[in-house]
Amino acid sequence: MRAVVVISAALGAVAIAAAGCSGMPDVKRVDPNTQTDFSGRWNDTDSRMVSESMIENVLKGRWIADYASKSGGRKPRIIVGTIRNRTLEHINVGTFVNDLQRAIINSGRATFVASRGERDEVREERFDQAVHASEETRKEPSKEHGADYMLKGEINSTIDQAGSLAAVYYQIDLTLIDLESTEKVWIGDKKIKKVVEHGSLAP
Repeated sequence: MRAVVVISAALGAVAIAAAGCSGMPDVKRVDPNTQTDFSGRWNDTDSRMVSESMIENVLKGRWIADYASKSGGRKPRIIVGTIRNRTLEHINVGTFVNDLQRAIINSGRATFVASRGERDEVREERFDQAVHASEETRKEPSKEHGADYMLKGEINSTIDQAGSLAAVYYQIDLTLIDLESTEKVWIGDKKIKKVVEHGSLAP
């Protein structure tokens, strides 16, 4: 009898496992550029649209030529300042900022210097080298390149909802500021509006 009970328990466990497997999600991989909108909220497609628009805009700005003429042709150096998310959503602004930096650097027309947090880590490594690295390979302090411009910005959104129909509007504004004169040499913006049916975007 005991053997029958053990076998029955084992079969039951197998049945439960099989039932659990049948409830597994159906996952498939798609092209990263595929537009996928499920909730109507900010997603990777919006981030990509913003970065592509801003990249085209900033590289066409007169500020690059103006700086080259006054600096003897040297590439301007940019540092990323605060990009504020003023929406009620969690938005990772780092994705399109990284895309923006990558495209500008690859264009060969400007460069970026490390942000405040990145500099702290680099300086810590340089201090460690001063103690442990050989004299011919250690990196010296006071040789960092200062930035010429700071990139700042913010993301705002508004939501209009009635019943099962909702509209969400995003506005992304970026500003490039001359660190010496505090002049705003470039301002870019991107607007995105989405209409969502049978969903709720209210916070």
